[in-house]
Amino acid sequence: MTVSRVLRNRGDVSPTTRQKVLEAARQLGYVPNKIAGALASQRVNLVAVIIPSMSNMVFPEVMTGISRVLEETELQPVVGVTDYLPEKEEKVLYEMLSWRPSGVIIAGLEHSDASRAMLAAAGIPVIEIMDTDGTPVDSAVGISHRRAGREMAKAILAAGYRRIGYMGTRLGLDHRARKRFEGFTEALAKGGVEIEDQEFYTNGSALGKGREMTAAMMARSPELDFLYYSNDMIGAGGLLWMREQGYDVPGAVGMAGFNDVQLLHGLPSKLATMDSCRQEIGRRAAEIILARLNGEDAPSGKVELTPVINPGDTLRAP
Repeated sequence: MTVSRVLRNRGDVSPTTRQKVLEAARQLGYVPNKIAGALASQRVNLVAVIIPSMSNMVFPEVMTGISRVLEETELQPVVGVTDYLPEKEEKVLYEMLSWRPSGVIIAGLEHSDASRAMLAAAGIPVIEIMDTDGTPVDSAVGISHRRAGREMAKAILAAGYRRIGYMGTRLGLDHRARKRFEGFTEALAKGGVEIEDQEFYTNGSALGKGREMTAAMMARSPELDFLYYSNDMIGAGGLLWMREQGYDVPGAVGMAGFNDVQLLHGLPSKLATMDSCRQEIGRRAAEIILARLNGEDAPSGKVELTPVINPGDTLRAP
């Protein structure tokens, strides 16, 4: 009985006895059967985290925020990757829910009818992350990507740029990039400006892709005075190419990306960008899961965070 209480982290057991039991378990290589222990509660101590990509630098930082909250609890995050494909999201969600997790954290607000039905019927906390431009199944934690696009467009116009090119992911696959693009073009239109050139890609966010797209766009449209990228990785590739070619950045041509990826802070020039609050989103989502499971008050509906523009070295002052 004492061993059982220690391994289930329950009951009144002295610290000395608890340590002896845990040390014996480690020496024996004993791992408790969580499935058997979950039969009565119909839940296991897992939190399903469903994201579109692990190669995108955004989501490891989200996972860091989630893990830091859960690491002091019995809950463990388990990750599923969808590659931005609705049919794959359905499959991953079906498999994860079949294990009866204690909660779900899932990227985005756009899901197939089947996925939304599974989320609604799960009977556990469901936190949709990264985005607040839509209606959540349960709760959402993120930023308004339309607002982010509008704010960047306003900053670009305030700095005096008018001939703008856009480069980013193909908008049908990445809903959040699409919403930023919609907010961006909406704010430009209010300022009497239209995007003069644009290019989209589908194969990963990489420095090489940014260099390639920027070279092609500047060859086509040498009159452009600002380049806006859907993410920092391709933006950084573009910035390296522009510096190599001798462009006056930000004097003649300004540049900006999105996400404020920490990995790029060591570059000789800092790309203008906007922080997408990644770790904070992960942390807040995990905290809501914990509060719900503990019967405590927790935010419902949307929790909208506010990203901030960092002008770096590529957006001149107004």
